[in-house]
Amino acid sequence: MNYTKTVSSVDMEKFMGKWYVIGGRFTYFEKGAHNAIEKYVWNEKENRIDISFTFNADSFDGKVKSIPQKGWIHNAKTNAHWKVSPFWPLKFDYLVIALAEDYSWTAIGVPNGNYLWIMAKDKNLSDQTFEAIIDELNKNKYPTQDIIKVPHQ
Repeated sequence: MNYTKTVSSVDMEKFMGKWYVIGGRFTYFEKGAHNAIEKYVWNEKENRIDISFTFNADSFDGKVKSIPQKGWIHNAKTNAHWKVSPFWPLKFDYLVIALAEDYSWTAIGVPNGNYLWIMAKDKNLSDQTFEAIIDELNKNKYPTQDIIKVPHQ
C-alpha cells in the first residue's frame, strides 16, 4: 500500500526546533534509542532543514549517538512532504501525516508505511494524547501496529 496523505499545511517556523521522539516503528539505526531527540533548524543559506538526531544507545547511560541529516521541502504548497538525506546520494520521503493544531505533537510517516515517528515538544506526552494520535493515524489508515515507546529521562 502507498500512504501519501499528509496534513494540509505545515508552518515551517512553528515546526522548527526540538522534538522528543516518543514512539514509533524505527529504522535499524534507531533500535534501542533512549532520550531520542530530533532537532530541526532552517538553513536559509542552503534553503533546507538541517536535522540533528541524537539519542543514548540501549540505555539512559548508553553512548550518545548522533545522526545528522539534511531535509528539503518536496511539496512547497503544504510543506508536509520532505526529502531527507542521511548521506548523499540517498533521499527518503518524509511525510507529516498528523500534527497538533498547537504544534505540541506530530507524526511522521513514509509512503510504504514501514516506519513511523511520533514526536512531541514535551517529553512527558500523556498516554491519553498518545492514544488519540494512534486513533487519528488509524482513521487515516496509516499502520500503527508494533509501536515501540522511547524511554526518556
